[in-house]
Amino acid sequence: MPKAMNYTKGSIIYFAGDTDDRVFILSKGNVVVTSDDVETKLPVTEQIKNGEFFGVKSALGHFPREETATALSDSVCVAMTVQEFEKLVSSNKAIIMKMLRVFSNQLRQVHKKIENIMNKGEEINQMSGLYSVAQAFYNDGRWRSCQDVCGTFIKHYPKAPMVREVAEMFAKANAYVKRGIVSEQTRGAVEAEVQDSALKLFELPAFKRFQKTFEDGEVIITEFENGDSFYLIQSGNVQLTKCANDTNKNLDILKPGEFFGEMAILDNSPRSATCVASGRVECLEFNKANFEILITGNPQLALILLKLFCKRIYDQKRRLKILVINDPQARLAAVFCMFNEMDPNQSVADRSRKFNLTIQDMSHWSGLPQNVTRDEMTRFSSAGKIEIFENTIIVKNILDMQRIVDTRSNMRG
Repeated sequence: MPKAMNYTKGSIIYFAGDTDDRVFILSKGNVVVTSDDVETKLPVTEQIKNGEFFGVKSALGHFPREETATALSDSVCVAMTVQEFEKLVSSNKAIIMKMLRVFSNQLRQVHKKIENIMNKGEEINQMSGLYSVAQAFYNDGRWRSCQDVCGTFIKHYPKAPMVREVAEMFAKANAYVKRGIVSEQTRGAVEAEVQDSALKLFELPAFKRFQKTFEDGEVIITEFENGDSFYLIQSGNVQLTKCANDTNKNLDILKPGEFFGEMAILDNSPRSATCVASGRVECLEFNKANFEILITGNPQLALILLKLFCKRIYDQKRRLKILVINDPQARLAAVFCMFNEMDPNQSVADRSRKFNLTIQDMSHWSGLPQNVTRDEMTRFSSAGKIEIFENTIIVKNILDMQRIVDTRSNMRG
């Protein structure tokens, strides 16, 4: 049962780094949460208002607190378990939609920071951004994906200065697709925590009419395009990429039971990433018109989305922490550490780690050019820190990688 907690002025409700499954509501007094900005490392403080929740993301996502919560005056907070929180919000449409929009905005802000780093601060409008996505798929030889994005560009911008060039890319990509040369696939690995519950929720016959099938390499949604639909993956994998400097950078690999495309629905903004079918994919497609009805009429779905946002915000902040590292070797070491954190079965005694990663994957996750990635990985190999195989990389001692991150992450590359 929710419990009222009294905190005197100056009391710490929880520290950054704590593992805690409680969610709080400020009932009386003044509370602030303080965290360190990923880019500047400077403290960022947020005032909690009476009646507001705090500590939600880490509790729902089951990861350590990212901020410290402090009582600025004598305060009363109501603490509740995740189950109690879920019961409370599932019956309140206004709270559900507000929290979804808040979390969506937070995730988009992280995406913008990642985009700013990858594009080196250059502002990109929707038209030029869409062109860059098409060009990136063309450069990668991913013909089916290139064909889809070119078609989208021509549909939205038929009078654009570069439409002729886009049409030429479309023609070449179309020729390759007809010859059966579809795309070159990249790999990635991220686990979702809400897959099973989402799949079970949508097994009902009533959802059959929302089913859609996408073939390998087919673009489901395109970065920079305005969005009016979102998707639940029923089978197959979907690759998320962002375009930077005419190159696609891997953000995530989504698996059955995961949603995508919901951010554009919630905040009426252009798509923040491109989603491509990796193999044959079956999805449920929901449109913008029925989104709110669907969410508020299915409290369990709303909670699944809340948990999904919590996880994605955490994952993308983790990715941002890698991209702000200047030293290239420290950045690559941070990628190994990130994948190590994703493995719940890791051995503490055995410090060696085997990752199903390639040089191309390391380039995607680190945001480094492939030639730089290859050179730095060769240096790691020559120093005896890693072994590189065709589809795997063995790190001899994962603690060495953590030490490199800790000691060199602020060095200039």
